[in-house]
Amino acid sequence: QLQLVESGGGLVQPGGSLRLSCGTSGRTLDYYAIGWFRQAPGKEREVVSCVSANSGMIYYTDSVKGRFTISRNNTKNTVTLQMDGLKPEDTGVYYCAARPGNYRLSWRSFTFWGQGTQVTVSS
Repeated sequence: QLQLVESGGGLVQPGGSLRLSCGTSGRTLDYYAIGWFRQAPGKEREVVSCVSANSGMIYYTDSVKGRFTISRNNTKNTVTLQMDGLKPEDTGVYYCAARPGNYRLSWRSFTFWGQGTQVTVSS
């Protein structure tokens, strides 16, 4: 069983930045693809960004391209999502998730999930 923990959410003004971190203890993330997903109130969970196990493949949904950056730190056993130029429509609960092998863009294909962290972009 892989237990994921997210951190770094909060309240930020439009145009601001947040850095989300996804980590685990006791097991390495090296062999897992990691995805970041978000869910706004009344909306379906959507993919934000994914990274393959070896960082050879990275995906960003169109609305965050050029603003968000996903990266792995295998030494620290973490995956971070750097979010710059935040907009009110980025508001939601952000989840990290893991699946063995390569990623898929459907949240239903991910096996392990964190508890989520709230991101609120508002003036």
